[in-house]
Amino acid sequence: MKNIGDAAARLREAIHGNESILILGDYDTDGATAAVLGMLALRLLGARDVDYLVPNRFDYGYGLSPAIARVAAERTPAVVVTVDNGIASVDGVEVLRDAGVDVIITDHHLPGETLPRANAIVNPNQPGCEFPSRMLAGVGVMFYLLLALRGIMRDAGDFGDGAAPNLAQFLDLVALGTVADLVPLDRVNRILVAQGIARIQQGHCRPGIRALLEVASRDPSHVASSDLGFVVAPRLNAAGRLDDISLGIECLLTDDPIIAKRHAATLHRINLERRDIEQRMQQEALAVAATIPSESSGSGLCLFGEDWHQGITGLVASRLKDRFLQPVIAFAPSTDGYITGSARSVPGLHMRDLLADIDAEHPGLIRKFGGHAMAAGLTLEAASLEPFRAQFLAAVTRHFSQHPPSNEILTDGPLPPEFFTMEVATMLRNAAPWGQLFPAPLFDNEFSVAQCRVVGEQHLRMRLRNRDGFVDAIAFRQIEPGQAPPDYDRVRAVFQLDVNEYRGNRSLQLIVEHIEPLPQAAVAG
Repeated sequence: MKNIGDAAARLREAIHGNESILILGDYDTDGATAAVLGMLALRLLGARDVDYLVPNRFDYGYGLSPAIARVAAERTPAVVVTVDNGIASVDGVEVLRDAGVDVIITDHHLPGETLPRANAIVNPNQPGCEFPSRMLAGVGVMFYLLLALRGIMRDAGDFGDGAAPNLAQFLDLVALGTVADLVPLDRVNRILVAQGIARIQQGHCRPGIRALLEVASRDPSHVASSDLGFVVAPRLNAAGRLDDISLGIECLLTDDPIIAKRHAATLHRINLERRDIEQRMQQEALAVAATIPSESSGSGLCLFGEDWHQGITGLVASRLKDRFLQPVIAFAPSTDGYITGSARSVPGLHMRDLLADIDAEHPGLIRKFGGHAMAAGLTLEAASLEPFRAQFLAAVTRHFSQHPPSNEILTDGPLPPEFFTMEVATMLRNAAPWGQLFPAPLFDNEFSVAQCRVVGEQHLRMRLRNRDGFVDAIAFRQIEPGQAPPDYDRVRAVFQLDVNEYRGNRSLQLIVEHIEPLPQAAVAG
């Protein structure tokens, strides 16, 4: 990776000189795991003075802003290492460099036109980097830097006659951050995730990861990538969304199982609070979306709530994107006359590039922005909301006029009835990890509905029947709170074959991703 040798050499110098190293993280699971990885591995490699700092999103916003850079400088570190951020922090890096602090950036986000004046930038997406995988999460980039550091220390004889520390012990953190950040599972990421999950299953994981699984009644010995993405990560993210991700970092840092369980219980309670706030905001967003004239709908949604929580807007945008199958931006009040937005896109529309085009055509309309193809964040002056909304909807409309969206669902076809078995479901689970650009097999069958009831206010628990018998199924977020279950007779369902584990019992279960009633003619036939 470009500059990785220079970055590793500066860290080795800091370790040998007992210089202070400060890791500047981010307030999501990728950033949290990268910060914990850096803390633990640098200590293992001999660093005596290493600490972390994560900006509170409500006070400082995302990444190495000038404000959080001044806070970092007050700690007088010799070196600041950013994780999962920094590639766009031109001004923040200048604050640190002016204060005499060296800066190493590790990031995976797309760079802007101007790169920060850091001592070294390690990012597979920066110009001139020939690393074969550009899909690494932030924690993956940090892992490679630590491998490079260990390599030069070993070559220099820093470990004497002893073996170099085994950094594979931290792959559970790498797997968690990679899955949580929804990066594509290319060959490199799939290896990292598979090895990390294997370590968790074998009991070789951080006490905090084990505690977060157990507080959600998941057995670590049967953990799957979906458990990392839908069980562990939301509880860590909840702290960053509502308060401070530091609690999640401390949960992952501690070696004490009792302390880890205490932190996990607190994170679980925060996550329940997050769900309540999200549910209220989602209902309000749906009510606003319902008022949009039909001739103005279809090109995207740009919504704002006066009392919305800015830590939850990304979840609301994601839910509405899935419901309406169009790009969504949800805004919430920030500070000093600004509003912050979280954007979620659909396949075929690169959200960050779309925002960059708007910014180029209308300089000053967007205060700042960044992100990926499918997710981005931005800040506007509150008075600029309506002009921005008009430009956003126009840009989306232009894009789809040239590149019409497709609402097709690609499946692997019908699953023969004889394959609805625990043996096949276990085989598919063992073939994991599945994820972005490496999806789990998805099947498409018709069923009779023997039972359908609501669980958790928004999910449907069903008993389906095919030619050879009955099978249980769960369809997440299919209805709104308070809505009665649909009166299905026969349905066509798109699903994953999965193993349900509950209180020590394992049973076959379908995870339904799409369901639709069959027309009357099909029922009669």
